Amino acid sequence: MTKRNLVIRISNETDLAQQQVLEVIQKTLDYIAGALARGEKVELRNFGVFEVKVRKARVGRNPNNPGTDVPIPQRAVVKFKPGKEMREDVLKLTPEAIAAANANAPTTEDPT
Repeated sequence: MTKRNLVIRISNETDLAQQQVLEVIQKTLDYIAGALARGEKVELRNFGVFEVKVRKARVGRNPNNPGTDVPIPQRAVVKFKPGKEMREDVLKLTPEAIAAANANAPTTEDPT
């Protein structure tokens, strides 16, 4: 699902203009991203928790030249932990349902 799909669905269900829905969704995402950029934890009840963690420095390998070590510095990454309800809903999925959902997913191509 894309942001555009989300806007259309919410607009249809709430009878709000798509532009209004887009502004609310974009502002929400901006606030979440801003909080994460400040290192804050974002907790959305019944959805999940976004958290910034520091990944330790490590040594990587170049697949084209396996004998060469490549130092990878420590860095901050965003981790997501789904809420209980989402986790339970996802656990109910079957491989067939996932394949069907992916087959019906909108493409990124512009139909015009």
